[in-house]
Amino acid sequence: MTRPPTAATGATPTQRSAGPAAGAPATVVPLPNGHAAPIHDPALARIADKVLSGGRVTFEEGMTLFATPDLPGLAALADAVRAEKVGDKAYYVHSLRLSQTNVCYVGCTFCGFQRTMDQEGVWDMDLPDVWAFVEKHATPDLVEIHISSGHHPKRGWDYYLDLTRGLTERGYQVKAWTAAEIHHFTRIARPAGTTAPVSYREVLSELKDAGLIAMPGGGAEIFAERVRRRIARAKVDADGWLDVHRTAHELGLPTNATMLYGHVETLEERLDHMMRIRDLQDEAPGFMSFVPLAFQPDNNQLAREIGKTEFTTGLDDLRNLAVARVVLDNVPHVKGYWIMITPELVQVSLGAGVSDVDGTISDERIAHASGASTETGITEGELIRLIQDAGRTPVKRDAIYTELEVHPARPLA
Repeated sequence: MTRPPTAATGATPTQRSAGPAAGAPATVVPLPNGHAAPIHDPALARIADKVLSGGRVTFEEGMTLFATPDLPGLAALADAVRAEKVGDKAYYVHSLRLSQTNVCYVGCTFCGFQRTMDQEGVWDMDLPDVWAFVEKHATPDLVEIHISSGHHPKRGWDYYLDLTRGLTERGYQVKAWTAAEIHHFTRIARPAGTTAPVSYREVLSELKDAGLIAMPGGGAEIFAERVRRRIARAKVDADGWLDVHRTAHELGLPTNATMLYGHVETLEERLDHMMRIRDLQDEAPGFMSFVPLAFQPDNNQLAREIGKTEFTTGLDDLRNLAVARVVLDNVPHVKGYWIMITPELVQVSLGAGVSDVDGTISDERIAHASGASTETGITEGELIRLIQDAGRTPVKRDAIYTELEVHPARPLA
């Protein structure tokens, strides 16, 4: 079956052509720039033809994507899928990361950020401290404040509502509160004298009324129960995480989804994680992006337990991003998180399915507490150059992917 070229990319299903030097047949994936990329793995070629003809990858085919020795062919397929969704655009946001406390009682073994209330290195901002922090770090172009912090055992519910409302009133879009934090909020939001938690819907509705515009995707880690028992035993379970996001989508709150990889999970568990996100997106659409997060192997219990001192490799990172782009056919964007895999590799990933490079961030603390070696922020100009030098058109967006400014592409030599 041959599908007509799309208006955005001109991509058609794969075509057979003469192969490389040995003369073996190869499969060619049409690329959005008018060129074509060969696929030399027959199993990958069959999947490419199916995907580019509008088919959906099965679990078994997803495992084939993880196993294929033809990484350039996989990247080309993912790039074709990306181009069908966004053309040559690559998105970024002018953002500020707010971690108002590192006090946390959950005890995730992969985390080097958390502290108890009396531990050295702890911080905990009252609202005036938050306003001062934002005023210090804000620039005229700041759009999004992304809140990432700990599960505080003492803060009351009003604090979080007032924090969300106060940032909104100051003119910023608030992207905040992971599903794990929403689960925690159901306990602190209950009326005095009651013991039963309130519902996810009640918590999310109040936050939305206070100005919350979107949710990040943190707290997902790996959905497999075997892994969660080891790395995040006290955190909301997989079903709870999915239910929070289902409820948010039903309320009109768009969200994102993450996956922490490169520790004790298997490739099957990575793929299962992606499939569950795809299933929920079918049922209750609302995910804007999927964000793989590479495990950082320093200053945390899990790294010590498994004797891990190395970061994920660039090939693993690229394969993971490319597989995600092909599998998650109903999620608009796959994001390359430069904090964890470096700006340079994120630039390469723009040719392997990635359509979003995150943002300026400024003052990132969580990944760096566990060993991230990148800068804690990046300028808008650097992000624009990174995207342009990859042959893409930089698009400045807001927290919900409204396009704010389109910069010119820089033709590749």
